[in-house]
Amino acid sequence: MPTIRIPNGWSPRRYQSSIWNFLERGGRRALAIWHRRAGKDDIGLHWAAVSALSRTGTYWHMLPEAEQARKAIWRAVDPHRGARRIDIAFPKEIRARTRDQEMNIEFRNGSIWQVVGSDNFNSLVGSPPIGVVFSEWPLADPQAWAFLSPILEENGGWAIFNGTPRGPNHGKRLFEFARRQPDWFCEKLTAHETGIFSAEQLARIKRDYEGTFGPDAGGALFEQEYECSFEAAVLGAYYGRLMADAERDKRITGVPYDPNALTWTAWDLGISDATAIWFAQMVGREIHLIDYYESSGVELAHYAGVVRGKPYVYGGHLVPHDAKARELGTGKTRLETLAALGLNSTIVPVHSVADGINAARLILPKCWFDLEKTTRGVEALKLYRANYDEKGQTLRERPVHDWASHGADAFRCLAMGLEQAATVRPKKSARRRQGQGGWMGG
Repeated sequence: MPTIRIPNGWSPRRYQSSIWNFLERGGRRALAIWHRRAGKDDIGLHWAAVSALSRTGTYWHMLPEAEQARKAIWRAVDPHRGARRIDIAFPKEIRARTRDQEMNIEFRNGSIWQVVGSDNFNSLVGSPPIGVVFSEWPLADPQAWAFLSPILEENGGWAIFNGTPRGPNHGKRLFEFARRQPDWFCEKLTAHETGIFSAEQLARIKRDYEGTFGPDAGGALFEQEYECSFEAAVLGAYYGRLMADAERDKRITGVPYDPNALTWTAWDLGISDATAIWFAQMVGREIHLIDYYESSGVELAHYAGVVRGKPYVYGGHLVPHDAKARELGTGKTRLETLAALGLNSTIVPVHSVADGINAARLILPKCWFDLEKTTRGVEALKLYRANYDEKGQTLRERPVHDWASHGADAFRCLAMGLEQAATVRPKKSARRRQGQGGWMGG
């Protein structure tokens, strides 16, 4: 076998040297907020190659969605070198086998490198990773880091985060945190700083964006993608301005449970993915979002147990119309299953996604969110957005279906049903207190 030097015929660009040198010196946590086309993933791919041959173990390259990862990493061709990105970073001479379906490469020394999505990270089997690239982190499921952080800490592994901003969400929070930590590498690079594009090219890109999406949306997209602005509006975000208003008006704060008001839950019922639940109270003309819960891979009994275990008095439970669908295994509808578990639920009116989004927009100015208990739900509302077709540079009608859609869909259910349901006096059993059989669902 010929001698292969890793990285294979690749070296970091001038502006990439700082993060590469940090990693070579033993740095284990790095965040690169770089503009579009700055080669963020190239750093991760080639550092994974070096690491896989230096220390036998499992390494992941994670994008927000597994299918996105297949297109952007596994099958992608480098336009400058005319070869697949994985073949450049991991030459075939160092591999033992390549599995296309699983999107992984096993090296001759026993290391495994795999392309994964943050939408399925907790369902992957095999050895836990000792190196992870969190690509497009501001779009990824933030629970991925919560899940993997203790694993990497325990095994002395490394993590590289990259991406361009997507509003003031968890990506910005990590940036603000990392820049204050002496043991982290943290850098934000705009297109004016790297020199990849000339001033004339950047002016043309901005002009084209503004011509396609209008001066406001196009300008915001340019600021986000090339100026790395965390404050620019996320293109296609349904509730971006309204959630920014909530931040500005300090309506994302401590919102305590009011024992004199009934609590309502609103659900997005997942089958093969997550189920999300909002907990809301009507207090005067305000809607208080006091709690939020989300999980996946568990039965309805789990969620019913979570709801009953909260110290709330319930007015009722709002579920989407698909709760009427009968499950093949039991022959029962999920509505019937919830009722058998003590949660008598109300089906919200059948509605289109667009109607639900409009209803959510109408109630958001009245909403107050508990800063601690609804963090994930708030992040979902900030990032819930229309699908952006980069090739055609158009916004599609349907929303992106990713981790954020579960909390956003549950909020649509809340918007479509809460105010009407709250005008109906709940059954007496709904107000039963602890000590009389627990906190009942009504």
